[in-house]
Amino acid sequence: MLTLYGHPLSSYTQKVLIALYELGTDFTFREVNLGDEADRALMRSVEPMGRMPALRQGDFILSQSSLMIEWLDRHHPGPQRLLDPEPDASLPARQWDRFLDFQVMQMMQQIVDARIFMAEGAEERVAPFARAKLDLAYAALDRRLDGRDWIAGGFGLADCAAFPALFYAGAIHPFADHPQLTGYFERLVARPSIQRVIAGARPYYGWFPFKDGIAARFL
Repeated sequence: MLTLYGHPLSSYTQKVLIALYELGTDFTFREVNLGDEADRALMRSVEPMGRMPALRQGDFILSQSSLMIEWLDRHHPGPQRLLDPEPDASLPARQWDRFLDFQVMQMMQQIVDARIFMAEGAEERVAPFARAKLDLAYAALDRRLDGRDWIAGGFGLADCAAFPALFYAGAIHPFADHPQLTGYFERLVARPSIQRVIAGARPYYGWFPFKDGIAARFL
């Protein structure tokens, strides 16, 4: 049996859940509480840094959400591929997947970490840089999405990355002045796979330290 270890509020867990729901793959979801020592030990046994998510099938274990989705698309294909099997044709999807993880998700995470984990005043020092990078990322995505429903062909790998990245980043630094990106986010939210992810995360959204912007409509 295929098992995904993670938490419904975790952005990278959500990314993999979207792929699993899109593919229609049978799996078991093992919810992980990193506040519990037994669960921390479990994650250290299945992921090199003890971070979520991790994907397991028998003795085969994968970490890193993008690799999980690529493996799932190859070995548990659904009605529509999430990544073009031809290596060169898949590069745009891989590029924008990495863009969303590094230029959107990680910039957002810097602000969250500064508020939760760093000393007083850290957010005021970190946030201006991260918000400026988010502005550049939003503008690039807005240009990319002009005339496109999805980032790279049909719905795929990069779009799985997009919902959690834009949800959490948009809760901190809105992108409403980017019409193509805003329309894209609404298309994401309308997909059944993402509705399932939202429903699973809703009981935990109150834990997220930013309650404005996009996040407010889902609380």
